[in-house]
Amino acid sequence: MSQLLSIIQRLQSMQKTEGNEEVPQRLFEVNGKTLCQVKYFPVTKTFEVEEYDKDSNKQKYQFDDIDITAIEIFDIVQEEKNPS
Repeated sequence: MSQLLSIIQRLQSMQKTEGNEEVPQRLFEVNGKTLCQVKYFPVTKTFEVEEYDKDSNKQKYQFDDIDITAIEIFDIVQEEKNPS
């Protein structure tokens, strides 16, 4: 639960940078491996999650809800920590 809370806090800090010219972005990593990059677009109030797989392929997802965004990031991180 604390990991999910820390993800939400990072996303909230991205939202607080509104008014800045640049699009806020954060990387989420496990053991030095970048799993995804998240961007926040203040104009549309949406998050974009760009997920990287082991072959460096990218998939992008867009969300307008911070909780759903956090759950998606949490799932990506958990998959890396606990592979099937």
